Amino acid sequence: MISGDGFSAGKTLIVVTGPTGSGKTALAIELAQRLGCEIISADSRQLFREIPIGTAAPAPAELAAAPHHMVGCLGLGEYYSAAQFEADVLRLLGGLFEKSDYAVLCGGSMMYVDAVVRGIDELPTISPEVRRRAYGILDSDGIEGVRKLLSELDPEYYAQVDLNNHKRLVHALEICMEAGVPYSSLRTGKARTRPFRVVKFALDFPREELFNRINCRVGAMMEAGLEAEARGVYPLRHLNSLNTVGYKELFAYFDGIWDLPTAVAKIARNTRVYAKKQLTWLRRDGSVNWLDPYSPDLAGDVLSIAVIDDENSC
Repeated sequence: MISGDGFSAGKTLIVVTGPTGSGKTALAIELAQRLGCEIISADSRQLFREIPIGTAAPAPAELAAAPHHMVGCLGLGEYYSAAQFEADVLRLLGGLFEKSDYAVLCGGSMMYVDAVVRGIDELPTISPEVRRRAYGILDSDGIEGVRKLLSELDPEYYAQVDLNNHKRLVHALEICMEAGVPYSSLRTGKARTRPFRVVKFALDFPREELFNRINCRVGAMMEAGLEAEARGVYPLRHLNSLNTVGYKELFAYFDGIWDLPTAVAKIARNTRVYAKKQLTWLRRDGSVNWLDPYSPDLAGDVLSIAVIDDENSC
């Protein structure tokens, strides 16, 4: 049976999400192998092909173990958004569900996950001119300048947003400038109905163990060549795609602001802070099935919910 959206009935999207360093990729690969399906990455930085080490992109062996999509498909200078991701993944799922009753969405970029699962509000495409103006304000007046203008253009959103998250501040400012109306007036928050079933999972590591895993991952990235990777893209440091943990700290080291041990410690610290934000987002989502990471058969735990329940519902 084909739905009005072009999807066959009885299809399931298994979402493997959670904080950075929690083992999402390994679980997604095992699920894809056992189900005979494919994986879509929901990581907003793994999209960029020049920075695989710092984004913990799947290694060649992992890519060979199961088909992956939305990994290394963009150049650092290419603009991309959650809205584009939503549209691209829905198109992609149409083809994947013709080959299998299942697909796996794996990643910790929560806005990207939500874009696929719930849909996001229709927002204007930001023109290059508006983007230059918005980031020009950030460059010339700093985050305080962005805050001031946003408070004037959209006081409602200004009262809600994390005032230390410059990416969200600039994004809201861009939309206000492009649309000519407050960003908050365009945010409906209404979830869209999808023509496939969605089941979400996340690995529930104790906080201390998760942080230890993150610290070890940062060390492994440095051993794998993160410093050289960052030096290679350093001339492009002005790009938004590089305004992310791992690169901005090493850029500060290259600029002589910190020594290398300090920069590495900052990467680990800022990654832990990011993981806390991911957990805060997820804890508000009652649809997440939390997994015991010490289970002897994690994939089996997922399949017992995603597959058996699906069969029982038929």
